[in-house]
Amino acid sequence: MNVHDTASPAETTPPRLDHKAVGAVVLGNALEFYDFTIYAFFAKAIGDAFFPGGSATDSLLASLALFGIGYVMRPVGGVLIGAFADRAGRKPAMLLTIGLMAVGMLMLAACPGTAVLGGWAQVIVIAGRLIQGLALGGEVGPSTAYLVEAAPPESRGFVASWQIASQGCAALFAGGFATGLTLVLGDAAMADWGWRVMFGLGLLVVPVGLVIRSHLPETAGADHDPNAAASTGAVVMRLLREHGRLLGLTFLVIAASTVSNAIGTNMPVYAGATLGLSETAANAVPIALGLASVAFPLLGGWLADRYGRRPVLIWPRALILLLAVPAFWWLLREPGAPAVYAVTFLLSALSSINAAAIIVAIPESLPRAVRSAGLSIVYAVSVSLFGGSTNYLVNWLIATTGDRMMPAYYLAAFSLVGTVAALLLPETRGRDLKRG
Repeated sequence: MNVHDTASPAETTPPRLDHKAVGAVVLGNALEFYDFTIYAFFAKAIGDAFFPGGSATDSLLASLALFGIGYVMRPVGGVLIGAFADRAGRKPAMLLTIGLMAVGMLMLAACPGTAVLGGWAQVIVIAGRLIQGLALGGEVGPSTAYLVEAAPPESRGFVASWQIASQGCAALFAGGFATGLTLVLGDAAMADWGWRVMFGLGLLVVPVGLVIRSHLPETAGADHDPNAAASTGAVVMRLLREHGRLLGLTFLVIAASTVSNAIGTNMPVYAGATLGLSETAANAVPIALGLASVAFPLLGGWLADRYGRRPVLIWPRALILLLAVPAFWWLLREPGAPAVYAVTFLLSALSSINAAAIIVAIPESLPRAVRSAGLSIVYAVSVSLFGGSTNYLVNWLIATTGDRMMPAYYLAAFSLVGTVAALLLPETRGRDLKRG
């Protein structure tokens, strides 16, 4: 591969990544969003397989609760694997996370339903979600730190934005393939076993990612950074002592972004269960989500490199704040597939531009010795609290109150908080990443 590693990362220039290497680095994030999209996409079918009985609403809510269980382990993964990457290096941490992801996905895809295994089926899938949550909690910090450290200073935003764009690619692929498979197999077969094919498909790319990641040069680690902490506890204590205010603000910024993503991936369920669209029309919603999430993160990264991180952190989030309620109001007035696709695309595009600035600004704000752990922890805690709960809470609020505008209110409230927090963050474009 065209990766040059003639000196230690602390010296002279960082290694340069070719397209294949960048793809291997962002693969973990892509798998995360692929799984996120597919699970939300087939939440009802998964609920029927592992939580049968009761009403359809009870089964759906139980499935969404299982989805949220994986988020319990994300902060643990963020602390353990993020700090491990700061002490031992980015590459071993990235190899560990993608391996654990594969185990978790396999346990969900291959586990027979409760009709075959009874309660043991629920035990297996819960264990799989916990393993997967551990891996995903520790994935974003090492992989993003690697990209930021390896990228040329003038294009860090654009390079890091591939983390977000890879999620859009995964959502687009998931939506397109699931829609095509549904048309071929039919709704009944997809609900019965077709959803397992979707998870199994994600597993096919794991060996490729493992091989390419194993050949990446290292950009940081204890051998290269004399300031690296000797233990996980030391890393966390240094973060809290020296960067507590920054972590608090970035937590709020990521929380707003996480809620936006969750509202977007919940749109297939919202379109079908709340608006009454057909299964085929609802299943095509992730295509709109994916289209917006492919190009617009790259635009956001380019804008962040050209105009700075803060404008891209602030203005897209402020626009979501202003547009969320009118967009959903229009959606309820015109509850057809074109309106659902348009609202999904608009909100996802703005959120994607904003996320590109987030993913580069946070690691740039931290010294190398705690960079991976800082991003891993604040990302994992935010996503754990709000990524796993948003779909459940929004659907529960709709069922409890009967107000179909609940997603808009929820999104607007978090966007207000995220906008205020972004206003308080410093500008980091051009910052020297070798400090600390």
